[in-house]
Amino acid sequence: MRLHVVDHPLVAHKLTVLRDETTASPTFRLLVDELVTLLAYEATREIATEPHEVRTPITTMTGTRLASPPPLVVPILRAGLGMLDGMSRLLPTAEVGFLGLVRDEETFKAVTYANRLPDDLTGRHVFLIDPMLATGGTLVAAIDYVLERGAREVTAVCLLAAPEGITLLEEHVGDRANLTVVVAAVDERLNEKAYIVPGLGDAGDRLYGIV
Repeated sequence: MRLHVVDHPLVAHKLTVLRDETTASPTFRLLVDELVTLLAYEATREIATEPHEVRTPITTMTGTRLASPPPLVVPILRAGLGMLDGMSRLLPTAEVGFLGLVRDEETFKAVTYANRLPDDLTGRHVFLIDPMLATGGTLVAAIDYVLERGAREVTAVCLLAAPEGITLLEEHVGDRANLTVVVAAVDERLNEKAYIVPGLGDAGDRLYGIV
């Protein structure tokens, strides 16, 4: 597993505003969108490409295009939806699947309630997007889903991660997959309720309200 913490002043600035409890939902959504686009730039650095010949107004040349099959972007509902536009902006040709997972607040384990993924992901590069890598349970479940369907490579894009979640991913995934985790920051720890400290609160609630 490769962990990439994006070290960029704009990333740090936008993340600081997201952490501020006084930041209203409309601003929070806008900043998540902008921040994800910056993270997506780093997350797609190793994406597969192939030569492609085009004719310019001057001559013919061999350029580059994304290889087939196209990448698949999978937001983990509901908070991951707030990251979808930021990813799609850089990967407009990617297909989109949806995976609904919710954390049981007593056991902290992920429970699946929705699955809209292709049955066959053979050879696909899958980008899992979820704002918070806390305990790691949700992301582990999502990784298992796509690996079982034949995904070639998995990249997880998160705003924040906790050391406990990173450790769980390393232990669970091991050598079974080519996994990259891209985050804006790794925070101190989890508290007794399994929230990231200092964190930014419940990302889903801050994006969409408490309904």
